[in-house]
Amino acid sequence: MFLIVTKYLIPKGYRGLTAFPFVFVKYRSDKENAIFLNHEKIHLRQQLELLILPFFIWYFLEYLVRLVQYRNRHLAYRNISFEREAYDNELNLAYLKSRSILRFTKYLSLHK
Repeated sequence: MFLIVTKYLIPKGYRGLTAFPFVFVKYRSDKENAIFLNHEKIHLRQQLELLILPFFIWYFLEYLVRLVQYRNRHLAYRNISFEREAYDNELNLAYLKSRSILRFTKYLSLHK
């Protein structure tokens, strides 16, 4: 994992962006934030499992589905299966040690 601090690549309203093997962070302080970094490491694992490019295609398509479902950009983002897995497990710093392969699929079910 390569950490790069840049405010220009991060969309407004977000603190980080992960594109294997890079984690781009908006704030230098996030380089030391274990919970934030764990969230991004979960995304790195997801990207590796799906061979990177399919991850981004799936992510974008699922975002569109969630946008139709929720009619709200923030809710659509928060309900993408990859984000749900990362947010649900970011506090567990040992999560990646026991995480099963393709675990994000557990989070595909729709919620209102």
